[in-house]
Amino acid sequence: MTSKVAPGSIVLFHNAALHTPEALPAILETLLQEGYTFVPISQLILSQPYTIDHTGRQFAASPTPQPTP
Repeated sequence: MTSKVAPGSIVLFHNAALHTPEALPAILETLLQEGYTFVPISQLILSQPYTIDHTGRQFAASPTPQPTP
């Protein structure tokens, strides 16, 4: 699982998954050793305006060009 993590990834663990409680400490330690940090989701999600591409990635929206007078 950790090989698929990239900067900006959101990693979701389900509470009721069979092996999550046993696996989580090792996963977190591996990611920490690889230099990742953990932040609240609110620091990853952009506030509007934004666009979401076909892969589900969020990007700041390009400013709308204003008409010239």
